[in-house]
This record gives sequence, C-alpha cells and structure tokens, in this order.
Amino acid sequence: MGAATVIIPLVALAIPLIMSSPPPPSFQPWYTALIAILSIFFLFYLLFRLVLLMAPSLYQKMIAENTISVDDFVKSKPSPRSALKSWAMNRMSVGSRKAKKDVSEGYPLSVVDSDKVDGIKVTSRSSSGTSASISNVDDGSKPLPIVVGTIRMGFGHHRIAYAATSWGVGGEGNLSKGRETWFHDFLNIESEEAQMIKDTDKLYSKGSRWASELGGAVERLWGSITKSGDEDSLRVTYQFSEHMVPLINGLPKNAPIIATHSMVACAAVAAGFTNVINLVIDNHAQWFVVVPGALNLVQGPSNYHSFLKMGVPEDQLALAGHWIPRDLVEGIPDACARRIARRKAGKPIRIIIPVGGAGAQRKFIVNMVDALSKLVKEGKVQLFLNAGDHEHMKEAFLGALEKNDMDFATVKDIKGVRDFKEKMLTEEPEKNVTLFTFDEYFSAVATTDILCNVADVLACKPSELAFYPIPKLMIRRVGDHEAYSALRASELGDGTLELRHVKLAIKYVNLFWDTNLLEVMNNSIEKNNKIGLYDGCKNAMKIALERADKMT
Repeated sequence: MGAATVIIPLVALAIPLIMSSPPPPSFQPWYTALIAILSIFFLFYLLFRLVLLMAPSLYQKMIAENTISVDDFVKSKPSPRSALKSWAMNRMSVGSRKAKKDVSEGYPLSVVDSDKVDGIKVTSRSSSGTSASISNVDDGSKPLPIVVGTIRMGFGHHRIAYAATSWGVGGEGNLSKGRETWFHDFLNIESEEAQMIKDTDKLYSKGSRWASELGGAVERLWGSITKSGDEDSLRVTYQFSEHMVPLINGLPKNAPIIATHSMVACAAVAAGFTNVINLVIDNHAQWFVVVPGALNLVQGPSNYHSFLKMGVPEDQLALAGHWIPRDLVEGIPDACARRIARRKAGKPIRIIIPVGGAGAQRKFIVNMVDALSKLVKEGKVQLFLNAGDHEHMKEAFLGALEKNDMDFATVKDIKGVRDFKEKMLTEEPEKNVTLFTFDEYFSAVATTDILCNVADVLACKPSELAFYPIPKLMIRRVGDHEAYSALRASELGDGTLELRHVKLAIKYVNLFWDTNLLEVMNNSIEKNNKIGLYDGCKNAMKIALERADKMT
C-alpha cells in the first residue's frame, strides 16, 4: 500500500481528535465537510482492506477447475493485491461465466481446402452441426494433421501462422511427412467465445492508435502497459483462455499443434492437447507470451536466457530462430544478390511501407511519405505503400500523394500483387509509387510477405517484421516492448535501430543511397541465413513432427 499504509491509520486517529475540539462557528461548514470527506475516505479504505482479505479465496475459487497451475509454473503464489487484480480483470473479461471445457460443449468443425493458399486446409464451424468432415481423422487410417492455430488479432499472429504452414505444404522441402496442414483461426469459429476475443482486440487496437496519434503521456502510458507483462498477466491470459476451450475442442487431441498466439496454446493445454508448440513473439521476455504445459520456442538467445532467468522450465523452452515463411528463406540468396546488383547499378531504392493490423502509425507514416516525395521525384526512391484493409490509411496515403503531386499506380487484389512481384524480378514499376489497398484481410497480410523479395528496404515498426530477412528501416514503435526487436535487428546487421523521428529515417534513406550500407546489410542477411537464424518456423515444424512421431 505504500504511503497509504501510514496515512490512512493517521486519518482514523485524527477524526475523533478533530471531533472532540469543535471549531468556531464561522468554520463550522468547512469543519463538517472535512469530517465527511475524511470519513468517506476511511470507509473506502476499510472496504478495500476487506476486499483484500477476501481476494485469495476469490482467486482460489476462480482457478479451482483449471487444467494447469499457473502459480506452479511461475513458482509463486499471488499476493492479495495480485489475487485481486487477477480476479477483477477476469471478471471484467468474462463476467460470472463458467468455462465450458467438456468435449460435448465444443463446436463441431468442418475443414476445407483454402482458397487463399494452395495445400493448406482451413477449419471453420460446421454449418451442419456435426463434425462429419473431420470425424474419421482420428481413426488411425492416416496420420493426424498438423494444426497451426492462430487468432486474427492484428496482422502479426496471422503472418506468423501463414509462415508456419508454408513449411508443411508444397513440393520439395515439404516437412509434413504426409500429414495435412490445417489452419485453425479462433475467429473463424463463429461463437460467443470468438466475439469475446474480438471485443478484447478492439480495445487493444484502439489503444495502439491513440498512443500513435496522440504521443506524449498517452504513448508513454501505453508503452509501459505493453512491456509490463508480469506473472499476473499470465494468470489473466490463461484464465481467459480456459473459456476459449470450445474453440479448439473439436480437433483431435493428439494432433501436433503449433500456436502463433499464446491464448491458442493456453486453450490447447487447457483442452488436454498432448503436443503443443507455442511460438513466442517479440524479443522482450514477458510472462504472458509463454505457456505452461507447452514447448515455448523463442526467436533469439536474449529471450531464451531471460525466460530461463525468470524461471521457465528448461524442458518447456527452446531456441528456434525467426518466424519466416519458406519462400522468403529459400529466396534469400537471389534476393540479396538482386538488391546488391541494383544498388551498384544506381537503380532506385525500393521501399515497402506496410501498415500494421491495428492501423496505427498514420501520422508518422504520412509525414514520412511527405518527406520522401523529393527523393521519389528525383528517381532515387520507389515506394510500395501497403494500406492493407484500412480505409483510413488508404485515404491518408491518397492525401499525402495528392498533396505532394506524386503520380502512382494502384493494386487492389492478390492476383495483382503476385503479378506485380513477378514483374519486379526483371523490370521497373509503372510508377515510382504503387499503392496497395484491399477490401479483405488476407491480401493485406500477404502482400508484405510477397513483396519483400523484390523490395530493397522494409520500413516498418519493430513488430514481427523486425525479424524478416530484408534490410529494415525500423521506424517509430507503437508499444515499448517493440524496441527490443529493433535492437535485435540492428545487432544482427539486417536492420537499423528504432528511428523515432522522420528526419532520422530520411537520413538513413540517404545513407542507403550514398554509402554501401545496403550491401553490408544484405551480406549480413546471407551470413545469418547460413547459420539458420531465419529457420524458426522450419524448426518449429520439425520439432512438432518429431514429438508427434515419439508419441505414436
């Protein structure tokens, strides 16, 4: 309680002393008001102390039927205040709702071929009310599928999920060993639980946009929130995930599952899945991104030793590498060679600028496009602007382009993106600026991945893209946790440190033009690739399948 522990008892002692010495009549109104305020203050304190006394029992009742003990995982019991915080936050998220964990309470699922990515199958809630299309999966007639579980919250988790599936499909290099690869998005299961996730995501996206647009104290507050993932954050995440079990209960429990969101991995563990791999995001160790009962794979050594120091069991932790799609990894030698050749030939620097799933950074990115207009008109820079499926970002880009009198071409569907990429392998774009804008989610996510091998620089906040094998201009972060991802990119030599001001970002673009910095970054990418730094998703697939083979 800090100072309140001392002040409140003094207030309690002061009230009877004040009342025993009435003031002169002229001070009577102030005297009465003071007594009333102090009394109310004291009563609230007593109420809070009473609630704190009740908090441990409320917390124990909340976790009584949990599959996994988070307290055992973090090796500590919550203090009364932590117990109260965990209980209160869970109450705000789910109310008095009871988690539905029985198999009979799961949703029947169907699985169909993806119309977005060749080779993968996509799950959804069965319209027939039965799981007929997957009922024979667990009968032993063929290997169980490998499931990649995700949640469409922002672009990052979906991007990593598609990266993971890419190593289980295709021809030569396919790691699936004859297993089907299923893409299981919680939000694809229309339900009360999916709506709960959507409501939570709306709050996060709104916070990100406010922090990015308002800056100052709001940005500092949001930054501190996004990097303060203590034990209580895991308690809250896991408790919420217990309620998400119906979204995954329709899948075979012995199927290997690679989760690209900790909530999916938590729900899988709570549902009794036997082979759960959790792909840990970011480069900043926080409790809520790891999952008790799962094998938690991390992208870099600093996260690995930080989690060990925090107390994550060694047998539930492993270093895997960066979460990168197969075509980008396999295309590294050719992509780096093209970038170096373009630079030596004095061709324009191609910069891809994507917008994140929350649609934040509008102000910074628009100002950056303004500042780049001179270099674009001089023929030194070409811009690939990915507005995603955000109408407000599309309008913001259009406003900046019109304001600076920059001519541009537009691509509006995934076929156009793929055609554009093929053309960029040997030719130059029709205009020095190309705007990519879409009406649906998949194209918004996939465009950045498709274009990375034909772009020279990726200008993005230090999100999941900070780990990508392309020279990166790390622009202003949205949450403080992202700063550590920029640091990793810089230390690996394939990106800059975080550039929090447009002027500094433009200075680096000029360095790319005037010096050999881009060549140095591409050389670093090739060296990193040779030691497997970008093989995280490949390794995750291998590990999941090896564990599955041992269990059969």
